[in-house]
Amino acid sequence: MRTVSSLLNPEWYERYKRISKLNIRSSIYDVTNQCNLRCKGCFFFSSNEHKAASEEKDIEKWAAFIEGEKQRGVNLAILIGGEPTLCLDRVAAFYNRLPTFCATNGLIKVPRDRFPDMMLGISLWGDEEDEKTLRGKDVFSVSSKNYEGDPHVYYLYTLTPNQTGKIARVIRKIRNVGLKVHMQLLSNDEDVAGFNWEPEELEALRFEMDEILDTFPDTVISSKYYHEIITTGKMLGRSFGWQECPSVTQPLDDRRPRPRRLIEFIRWASDLESMHRCCTSKTRDCSTCKDGAAHMSWVMVNKRAHIQTAKDLQNWIEIYEMFAKLYQFLPW
Repeated sequence: MRTVSSLLNPEWYERYKRISKLNIRSSIYDVTNQCNLRCKGCFFFSSNEHKAASEEKDIEKWAAFIEGEKQRGVNLAILIGGEPTLCLDRVAAFYNRLPTFCATNGLIKVPRDRFPDMMLGISLWGDEEDEKTLRGKDVFSVSSKNYEGDPHVYYLYTLTPNQTGKIARVIRKIRNVGLKVHMQLLSNDEDVAGFNWEPEELEALRFEMDEILDTFPDTVISSKYYHEIITTGKMLGRSFGWQECPSVTQPLDDRRPRPRRLIEFIRWASDLESMHRCCTSKTRDCSTCKDGAAHMSWVMVNKRAHIQTAKDLQNWIEIYEMFAKLYQFLPW
């Protein structure tokens, strides 16, 4: 009989025991419907999620809602928007009550005297030219000055087809300002010309991502198994899509048979009552979704399927460790 302990040597078994104690239970929260950028391909605006619900502005209602989330068992609040830093009082309501991660474009500097150890993931959409095309400006030039050397910040580097062959230069820029980086892929929700993926581009990108991880192991938070899954959309012979995604809001999940999924996961709108379908949007074609966190979670909830060989289980451990580092449950 294959068991975790029989497949792993002592070093890997210790790594497994460390993550097995974490019991991460996350949900995602729209802090605001507003943003100080309008990025082409942003699922929030392309799907009109910013119009789905009115913002709750009473901070006491936010506090009561968050207390309810704690009672529901949530131990990781993932704050998105819009742009959360436009409403720091709401961010503080989470931070003062729950382990909190804030996704931001980095244009507004979060005051560290108020949020000393809150993990921030700064969005980066390619190099300077891609950012100007997709976001209207070179956002890195601002965000890197705001957060240089901050130990609780990393860049969420969204790779585009135009980035193939150019990734190392961007990674060096991030390393040179003393920050970490995690890579994911553009889903191109607004079908911007020149930004759709071709199979041969994804294959080439996978090997480039592997080389980047080998070259910058102290800067890049990733794993080669993640690179394989995010570029192929496959895990252990299964294809990512609606019937496999673990990040569907639980009360809205009517799939049968129900797949392995995140426990009690909900993506809440900013009125604190409405819910979105999943961690991205109901208008996205799940078969083409490249969301990095969704693919990581897909691996994480399928531990049993990875108890086949030592390598399969080690791959699962590396993905779980990566997720835990990105959300500050494990140190870098």
